[in-house]
Amino acid sequence: MSLSRAPRRTLLAVGTLSVALALSACGSDTNGKSGGGGDTNFVTNTGGVSTVVKGERKAIKEIAGETIEGERLDVADLKGKVVVLNVWGSWCGPCRAEAPHFAKVAGDLESKGVEFVGLNTRDFNKQQAITFEDDYKVPYPSLYDPSGKLILNGFPKGTLNPQAIPSTVVLDKEGKIAARSLMALDEKKLRSMIEPLLAEK
Repeated sequence: MSLSRAPRRTLLAVGTLSVALALSACGSDTNGKSGGGGDTNFVTNTGGVSTVVKGERKAIKEIAGETIEGERLDVADLKGKVVVLNVWGSWCGPCRAEAPHFAKVAGDLESKGVEFVGLNTRDFNKQQAITFEDDYKVPYPSLYDPSGKLILNGFPKGTLNPQAIPSTVVLDKEGKIAARSLMALDEKKLRSMIEPLLAEK
């Protein structure tokens, strides 16, 4: 009996996330005051980037699966590097606006120990996501997450979780959530989220 209920709960949770993302899709949080729910212990900068001090950060849960190109990727394997997780969809105007900035910064910082991973969501036709990556010369992989399941399950309650499309979450070298933005980013803002984490010992 519990076996038949488990899939329903999963479908309900995924449906709830889809509705939440639909409501906040392609929006921008200009005041930077959106929280992750619960006791997040984060500090919000006026520029719309929320951060967590080093001693209070929480690790992500499992974020692993198949990339758009059909390869296996587990974010846990990137521990030891600063990891930038970007939630995007090919249909999202702000995602298209920020894509060139992400491609440039990813290329510039790869040799410094920064890895980028996209979380492609709500692209139910995978070819549209592939075309987006080709058009913007995206040099890093994206996990294919059309239903938002990875996003829903990968971030613990009470953390700086993605709540809009686009969203960007930056993990420190220990795989813990250190910063989040709920709006499209330019190169300067994106670097401002990453560089303090590169400097951490």
